[in-house]
Amino acid sequence: MMTMRNLSITLLLGLVATTGCAADAQGDDPADPNDPADPDDPQPVPTSPEGTFAMTSTFDVATNAPGTPGTVANYFINATDDPDDPTKFILDELIKAMPDGSAKNFLTNSTGFVSGYLNDRLLDIAPDFVAKLIDMGDAFGQVTKNFGTSEVLVIDAGGKATKTIKGLKFKIDNVDMEFPFADYSIEETKIENLTVTLSPTGQIAISQHTVPMKYGQVLRLAIDQAVIPMVDPASSNLGEVLKGLVNCQAVGQYVFEAIDFGSPSTFESACNSGLTAAGGALYKALDNMDSAALQFNLTGAARGVDKNQDGKMDDIQTGLYTGELSYAGSPAPLAGAKFFGTRM
Repeated sequence: MMTMRNLSITLLLGLVATTGCAADAQGDDPADPNDPADPDDPQPVPTSPEGTFAMTSTFDVATNAPGTPGTVANYFINATDDPDDPTKFILDELIKAMPDGSAKNFLTNSTGFVSGYLNDRLLDIAPDFVAKLIDMGDAFGQVTKNFGTSEVLVIDAGGKATKTIKGLKFKIDNVDMEFPFADYSIEETKIENLTVTLSPTGQIAISQHTVPMKYGQVLRLAIDQAVIPMVDPASSNLGEVLKGLVNCQAVGQYVFEAIDFGSPSTFESACNSGLTAAGGALYKALDNMDSAALQFNLTGAARGVDKNQDGKMDDIQTGLYTGELSYAGSPAPLAGAKFFGTRM
């Protein structure tokens, strides 16, 4: 168990580490948009950027996003990092859910002993708890490292443009997943008054623009629609995952045996209620995130390609964003931001 707990901490802390690797890798791109006439990959150069394009932008929001991914990562760490976890986590949530009274007081004062008693019976109580939370933490880490948006970019003949964020894209275990906002009652984000310029060599420049995002809402969608189905397809929210991992009937019986006070059914009910509340606590934290917007401040550079040589741009290739992320007024450098598009 100690090896598994140490592994969980190592994995989850890695989600919020500042690595800078994505930024370093940009310098090795052989198709740098600053060299659109790459002799190793010659493409016809368009004379006009006008058109409507289906766009995909991808971001590494784990590396430098100020204060956001850690909210979720720390949740999983707290459930697995104590020497008596996961039973201490389960017991703590059970106690929180109990009504005030002598049974709650007695159990609170006996937490250390009861937690150890439960830990000795872990295979009966929650044999897969730590392993599943490690899997969820790893999947969430992949979401924040491969965070994408699906967009539509409309460019007029004068180079004026509007970008509309239509949905989200995630990649977990090399599986691409797309979630249109329209399917989840999330409002699309429209950014107007952009300028797109096209140089004679095919280089595209997209003017500086800001994309606001309710990041807590986005992370909740990622957890419920991407992470949980990959780890536990039978559950639809975090509370159901936790309850599915813990045999609360056994917990209730063992807590009663440990303290010889109260009743097994009382502790079983509190176990179920506590785990549901534990899942709700994370969702509440995500909701609180949205009191301040996460903002992507972006400037884009890419290469335009005229595949059918009619003078119109058909593809937007090797796009790179520069800029910063800002959350609650705290900016951080943008890491690992790319985009591409195809004429619709």
